[in-house]
Amino acid sequence: MPTPPPTGPLVTRATLATDLRALGVRPGETLLVHASLRSLGWVNGGAVAAVQGLLDALGPDGTLVVPTQSGDLSDPALWSNPPVPEEWWPAIRATMPPYDPLVTPSRGVGVVPETVRRWPGALRSAHPQTSFAAVGPAAAAVVEGHAPDCRLGEHSPLARLEERGARILMLGAGYDTCTGFHLAEYRIPAPRVEVGRPVRTPEGPRWESVTEVSISSDEFDTLGADFERDRPVVRGRVGAADTRLFPLADAVAYAQRWLAVHRSREEWITNDVPHPRSLPHPAPPRP
Repeated sequence: MPTPPPTGPLVTRATLATDLRALGVRPGETLLVHASLRSLGWVNGGAVAAVQGLLDALGPDGTLVVPTQSGDLSDPALWSNPPVPEEWWPAIRATMPPYDPLVTPSRGVGVVPETVRRWPGALRSAHPQTSFAAVGPAAAAVVEGHAPDCRLGEHSPLARLEERGARILMLGAGYDTCTGFHLAEYRIPAPRVEVGRPVRTPEGPRWESVTEVSISSDEFDTLGADFERDRPVVRGRVGAADTRLFPLADAVAYAQRWLAVHRSREEWITNDVPHPRSLPHPAPPRP
């Protein structure tokens, strides 16, 4: 049976840039993008054209930032989709390749962030599980200083983006992927969890555990709907994608108040899973 032709719309680098400017993306700004390439329509050039269109809309003075998480660098004891045999756990911990910002692929965040990660001149933050990549004049200022015990808090690119007045572009992506909301979790009383991962040392790879803030995106769809109801959010279409644009600082401030009211400590402890399922764009780890 022949493959049916695409239904479109036909999207190009130029039409993407035009749609983004019409939505309100400004040349020279810093933009944190969560994107679903599939939602855009039939993109001539795929993810490369999508990144080109974003960079065209931002212009030479703008900076594009994306999440490039690698949550599969995590404790196999916590893997559930699928799990691995318990007798494998010690060997997996002992042999898992440590994070390398130049080599480690992103996982579960989509093809657009992975394309940005490989873009000429892109810089990537140092956290082994929740890194961000950036292209543009402000890239270094955004990604530097990402502390190894601060996934998405004050010592992560999210806080640097907030300081710079960055905005968030949800390009066909839902609020469950909004990393900005996680920064609010660091600003209200929250339990801590132990997070394991491989690290590189002068003596060679080793396994380490660090104490981190418990995070969960389980309620972010509801949080996002309330945020959009109560705060100014620019909505429109880019290609075929439902798209939202708003200041990161507004999202963090709203989420801080919302989570303090709607999330109990017991729910938080139950829901937190310090591996890819707790990260934006969940993805099952593979051994």
